[in-house]
This record gives sequence, structure tokens and C-alpha cells, in this order.
Amino acid sequence: MRSLPKGLADKVALHLVAAGKLMDTDPEQALVHARYARHRASRIGAAREANGLCAYQMGEWTEALSELRAARRMGGGPGHIAIMADCERALGRAERALELSRSAEAAELTGGEAVELRIVAAGARRDLGEVEASVVSLQIPELDPKVQEPWSARLFYAYADNLLAAGRVQEAFTWFVHAAHADDDGETDAPERLDELVVLLGGDAEAEELVAEATAAGPAALDDAGDVELTTESESESESEAEVTVEEPVDAGDSAAEPTTAQAVPATAEPDAAAVEQAPASKQTAVDGTQSADRAVKASDPRGDESQ
Repeated sequence: MRSLPKGLADKVALHLVAAGKLMDTDPEQALVHARYARHRASRIGAAREANGLCAYQMGEWTEALSELRAARRMGGGPGHIAIMADCERALGRAERALELSRSAEAAELTGGEAVELRIVAAGARRDLGEVEASVVSLQIPELDPKVQEPWSARLFYAYADNLLAAGRVQEAFTWFVHAAHADDDGETDAPERLDELVVLLGGDAEAEELVAEATAAGPAALDDAGDVELTTESESESESEAEVTVEEPVDAGDSAAEPTTAQAVPATAEPDAAAVEQAPASKQTAVDGTQSADRAVKASDPRGDESQ
């Protein structure tokens, strides 16, 4: 912000902090703040980045892509490639999403950002009808049920969903179990997907056997602290179909937010001043590269497939 006059820099910073604070609880208002900051400081990379991330949360794919491209030109680096690829996919440009996943910048990604880009790329392959290729593309070292990271639940879920699309029902069921075990924050609907697959597997006996095998293959902690239990009609007359109950050890994970479509808000419209003044300028804005990458593939497939 040093290139801005002092008063303007402080005002823009407050709007960026407000956008970060509201991103998870009120994404529509967060976008209003981010757009205002972008309008007043269009040559500041942080303002363009915040606008792009908030637009992405609201399903404004074209705006998000444009702003994140501008932020990368200003700041450089491989940040937000997974989000940009997901925007391309949401706009029906799966080939461009794959091009981004193979770019030199993508090769610099590590950890959760690299995994999220893999999930997006796998979805793009499915869009192109390359289902088996999407399965193979997710067979990476991080796909290990014995090692659970904040991104593991989403990776396991995406792999299971692609296996199911390829007609490999038993393997899909096993990986949905792994996803349920890893999903401490409930960011996926893995338990519901398990319920749906019980019928395809031929009944509860087969499902319970697969649950036992998957549990044994998971982290040692799960053997003592958690399991997946199927409740059938014979156990409770009030239940009309099998349910999956997951008891998991507490572990940290990322949170998910489903993007929705926002109404266009004029860039010149200044948000509520009271809301801005309540945002302490001393707090760091939540729209940094690491947190946004974890969101990115919460919305990795806006059309509701494996990356939900």
C-alpha cells in the first residue's frame, strides 16, 4: 500500500480486512468490500487478489479469473493456479484447465496447493470423457489412507468419485470410507455416498466387510478411536435404508464453502461504513495464498461432482 496516499492506503486496507473477515460468513458482502478496494487501488496486487478470491467464492468465474491473472502479473509466482484452473473448467474450458495444470508455474506448487490442482485437473479430464485417466492422475504419493493431512479428505473423496464414474464400485466404496475417516470438518458428503453404494454392493454384509478392510488399512489411531458403522433395517425399524456413522479422532482440516452466483455490484458502490470501521486494521486479511488454496477446490467442481 506504500504507493498510495496515507489516508487512501488505510481505507483500502480496512476494506480488504473486512473482505477477509466476511469471506466465510457473508461472501456476498465480502465481494462488495473487495470490489471497492479494487476500484480505489487497481494497481495494488493485494486488492486484485482479494477481488479475485471473493469473486470465486461467489461463483463469478470470469471476474475471478481476470483479477487473479492481474494479481499474478503484479506479484509473480504460482499462487492460485488451482483456482484459476477451476474457473476455466467452470467456464467450460477443460482444455485450458489442463494446460494450467501442466504449466511451469504449476510444477512449483507443493503440499495442499499441488493436491488441489490435481483434483481440478482430474475433474477436467472427466469433463473431456477421460474417466480412466482422471483416476490414474490422482494416484499420487499423497493418496495414502495411513497419512492424513488437511487436504486428505478431499483427495480421497475425489479419487472415490472418479473410481465410481469408472464403474469400480467396490474400490470407490473403500475410498469413500477413507474420506469419511479423514473428514473431521464434514466438508464432504462421504457418509451419504456410502449409504447410496450399499445397494450397488449387494447388501450390508458386503459393505460391512469392505468397511472393516478399509478401517484396518487406515491410520493406527482409527483402529482404537473411530470406525464406520452400518445400521440396517433389522437393527432399527425406523430406518428405511442403511446409514453410515463416522466416529473420528479430532484432527485439523480445512473448511469448505460452496460458491453461489452473486448479483453484480457496481465497483464504485462503497460498502457500509459501519461494517468497515468494525474491522480492526491490525488483523491480517484472510485472503492470503495459503488459505485461499485450501478453499479452491472446495469449489473445485462448481457443477457438483467429486470436488464438492
